[in-house]
Amino acid sequence: MSPTLLIAVLLALSSLAYWFGRNRAFAVAKKTAAMRLHSRPGYHGMLVALWCLIPALLIFCCWQFFADNLLVSHAMQSVTAVRGELSPSEMSLATNDLRNLVSGNYFNREIDPALQAAADRYTGMRQIANTALAVTVLSVAILGFIWAYSRINPGLRARNKVEKAVEISLTICSTIAVFTTIGIVFSVIFESIRFFQQVPFFDFLFGLNWSPQMAIRADQAGSSGSFGALPVLAGTFLISAIAMAIAVPFGLLSAIYLSEYSGPRFRRIAKPMLEILAGVPTVVYGFFAALVVAPAIRGFGASIGLSVASESALAAGLVMGVMIIPFVSSLSDDIINAVPQTLRDGSLALGATQSETIKNVVIPAALPGIVGSILLAVSRAIGETMIVVMAAGLAANLTLNPLQAVTTVTVQIVTLLVGDQEFDSPKTLAAFALGLLLFVVTLALNVIALYVVRKYREEYE
Repeated sequence: MSPTLLIAVLLALSSLAYWFGRNRAFAVAKKTAAMRLHSRPGYHGMLVALWCLIPALLIFCCWQFFADNLLVSHAMQSVTAVRGELSPSEMSLATNDLRNLVSGNYFNREIDPALQAAADRYTGMRQIANTALAVTVLSVAILGFIWAYSRINPGLRARNKVEKAVEISLTICSTIAVFTTIGIVFSVIFESIRFFQQVPFFDFLFGLNWSPQMAIRADQAGSSGSFGALPVLAGTFLISAIAMAIAVPFGLLSAIYLSEYSGPRFRRIAKPMLEILAGVPTVVYGFFAALVVAPAIRGFGASIGLSVASESALAAGLVMGVMIIPFVSSLSDDIINAVPQTLRDGSLALGATQSETIKNVVIPAALPGIVGSILLAVSRAIGETMIVVMAAGLAANLTLNPLQAVTTVTVQIVTLLVGDQEFDSPKTLAAFALGLLLFVVTLALNVIALYVVRKYREEYE
């Protein structure tokens, strides 16, 4: 039985367990009319379903996690029996060949007989293991159902047990999220340390030339590469600043109009249409920037005597600003609508006009949420890649001229990691250093925004 089919059968069994457990609770309640059930029948059914699903699912997940390594190690014993003891690199290569052969991705015309025998052994053991897993999982599910079903009685605290199970699952999910974040951060830090062992930290942070191409031989030109991150960082900030100059005014003003001035009918039509911009794929924006906006800017610049590059920061920033308008407008609109009406009524009662009320009462009261929406838009602008690749180019120019081609941190990360790369070279490790730099910049923005939110929240609460 395939793993997908086994999961489907397991979910079907848990659904039946819920139905049987719920009906059992109703039957017990009717037989013992003098006693009331501690928990509603639905909780009893959920408890039976959980006992049917969770233990079997844990066994299934553990097996899927460890199965491949166990099967490969057993299958490789036939290879070592023929070839003798293999070195770690030879073992790793043979293991990869075995996995490719089993999955059908092995394209060599001549297949080593020992490797073919190992693949046949792996396939046979996997079929036996899948059958044994199906029998074990279904047996555990049935035993869990029988045990939980037999324990249903009026005094069973099924609701408490179900809520405890939900609490444990939520704790596990949050813990996984936290440790995943920690793992990502430490992986970037460790690889960045390896990079800084080869390239000085201050040369990377304050260098004025970014040219990470490494030569194959030491006697070739440019063999050492140049890893000054200032041009890349400057391009990131330049494009993000142009984008925010478009997104913040248009987004905030549209949010104020929709929440304070527009009628309900116009709001029901305009807000969904504005939020459609957030659902357009970024590659579509990239095509629009490269085929429409960039030529228009270049033509307009030529008409007034300006030299505009075919790929410019202005084209990428303008289109990116349009893309992130919904991040500002939608969240700001919700925050402004959440401001208590009593604040508006009090200001109007004191003789303030509607515009004065918006400027002096509503906006300051909603400022923490507005800052949060702007921060989200900034993070979105800094992390954008596709629009920059298609509209701003890959040239790492240290310039503040929006009419020139620039690049960003995310674009360089993608460029450095494309294709087959050697992870011991500074060129590849530079991507992790750029990722760490981007993480520090984003963290600094979050700290600043958190300070602003706390300051004004204390004032208006």
